[in-house]
Amino acid sequence: MHRVVLIPGDGIGPEVTRAAREVVDASGAPVSWQVAVAGLQAQRDRGTPLPEDVVRAVAEAGTALKGPTATPFGGDYRIAFERRAADGSIERRSYPSITVALRNELGLFVNLRPVKLYPGIEARFGSVDLLIFRENTEDLYLGIERMRDPDTAEATKVITRGASRRVAAFALDTMRRLGRKRLTVVHKANILKLTDGLFLDSALAVAAGYPDVVTEHKVVDALCADLVSRPEAYDGLLLPNLYGDIVSDLAAGLAGGLGIAPGANFGPACAEFEAVHGTAPDIAGKDAANPTAMILSAMLMLRHLGEHRAAAAIEVALSRVLAQKRFVTRDLGGSCGTRRMTEAILEALAAG
Repeated sequence: MHRVVLIPGDGIGPEVTRAAREVVDASGAPVSWQVAVAGLQAQRDRGTPLPEDVVRAVAEAGTALKGPTATPFGGDYRIAFERRAADGSIERRSYPSITVALRNELGLFVNLRPVKLYPGIEARFGSVDLLIFRENTEDLYLGIERMRDPDTAEATKVITRGASRRVAAFALDTMRRLGRKRLTVVHKANILKLTDGLFLDSALAVAAGYPDVVTEHKVVDALCADLVSRPEAYDGLLLPNLYGDIVSDLAAGLAGGLGIAPGANFGPACAEFEAVHGTAPDIAGKDAANPTAMILSAMLMLRHLGEHRAAAAIEVALSRVLAQKRFVTRDLGGSCGTRRMTEAILEALAAG
């Protein structure tokens, strides 16, 4: 029995995580769920959006499925996080969002975002199949910002050799294991010569030990121009944190949008799975959210847990529903709500 911490999240989070949970349960995978509350409800009930016991639960279980959580735009918003150290002292840190806090507190150093075009999804290209590896723990996402004066804000970009080599090794190991042959390191080292230069040099040094995977590199702006005209030319992408966030959303748009974009975060001791999309508060509670991205994230989770048969069955059932287009949400060209689409996937799963 696999113990999984389920974080419903905010906005449409409870609706799409419920759909994913039902599909996982119907697949026959032996999963035991532990619900943990983070986000706006935790802020109301407990005075913090990310209680320490939520992080501890994920660390102990080793696996989590997380719904989207709300993050305000702009201002000086920070999450104050407190952790009790082994000696009983309290360690205090702050983060710009719950997602960033979880990744850093749990050591989830890589964000893997597969981008795949499924039959029935309307897109500009006939085939998109990418693996995007995003370094998760540094770059501008450390949130080191300050007001230099009332009219000037500045941020510090941090890139380290250790983190860059670690994420490169993960990407190359994954490419090799899956039989994928070409990895593109994405950077802006022509301008950011020290930070992006260090990321690029570190990745290429690691790649020298993987002669079976062709490793190249490309400037991020040129990559974006290329992706929207010939995505089939790319197999795997390795990027620093900020570029990885932006490019993975761009790539999701090539395959039908954020509603079908899953994500996974991995660290040495645990893994967390989450949809790429946000909380969509405008449709929360209206039975209008597309559950596909969260269901695909749960599928990635099952693969990670070694439940390959259940994961494959879910992908087949979901693919059938998407291809038929009879019971899909409005963003996918249908007229159904979250519940009816979920029911259609469950029916396809039961039919085998």
